[in-house]
Amino acid sequence: MTLRRRDFLAAAAAASAAPAAEPNIRIATSGFIWQMNIEEGIRTTARFGFHGIEPFRNHIMKYLGQPKELKKQLDDAGIALVTCSNGGDMSVDFLDPAKARQTIEDHERFAGDFIAHFGCKHFKINLGRRPAEAPTRDQLRNLCDTVNEIGRRTAKLGLKLAPHPHIWSPVERREEVDALLRFTDPDLVGLVMDTAHLTLGGIDPLALMIEQYGRLVAIHFKDTEGKYRGWRGPTPTQQEHRKVNLYKNLGTGGVAFPEIVKSIRHRYRGWITLDLDPPRPGEGTIEENLEINRAYVRDVLKLLPA
Repeated sequence: MTLRRRDFLAAAAAASAAPAAEPNIRIATSGFIWQMNIEEGIRTTARFGFHGIEPFRNHIMKYLGQPKELKKQLDDAGIALVTCSNGGDMSVDFLDPAKARQTIEDHERFAGDFIAHFGCKHFKINLGRRPAEAPTRDQLRNLCDTVNEIGRRTAKLGLKLAPHPHIWSPVERREEVDALLRFTDPDLVGLVMDTAHLTLGGIDPLALMIEQYGRLVAIHFKDTEGKYRGWRGPTPTQQEHRKVNLYKNLGTGGVAFPEIVKSIRHRYRGWITLDLDPPRPGEGTIEENLEINRAYVRDVLKLLPA
């Protein structure tokens, strides 16, 4: 009995010392993994015990006119739509003032006609293609003006606009992120912070989350090769990415995930999306990669129950 009691007390002490799964953080998958097969994505996401899925617009085009049908599939599976990224046949030119009106109207229409039906809290957007040279100050101001106006309109729908700094987009380096934050209204515009894209763009994701926590709306988790930890060099090119996938499973070593989670654990209330790509030849199957990432989130980061 004494040994049993001692063992019990030791186990209880160890359990109390280990961080429990954070109930205010929900874990999602990226619908991009399944491309056009969002139905399989919903089923697999639910089976793995994740809480939501985050697709791109071009992968759910068949549901644009029937959001209730997609919502029923999500409800039946017991998961949520985190948000849905812009794209497809929308205008996503944020740099050219001549395209601003169309870009604003397309985003307002998509937010109101589709995203608002799912109870989402934010509208994550990508910002189009990066020009051949770094964007000029005038181009960045045009971008910010357009983003501000979209944010003003989506706020009326209960959606916080959340641009996604992304390599090969107009906002990939720290000075461009700073400009975006400086020239947009924090009440209307936040950020989706992606750990891999920030790292590859020469930005420390942990430092940005700490410094700009008030603008953080949602987080994308993916890793990079260890050589990119603390990267301050030029952004890797798309040609490099075609040769070797820049995006890796969690735990590969390029991103300090335990430190990030320690920083946000007790104050962040929102989504973390496992923003994986479809596996390339030699990178395993979708389910194998989901298992690797689920295990890391559960066993290392303690963000899912054991």
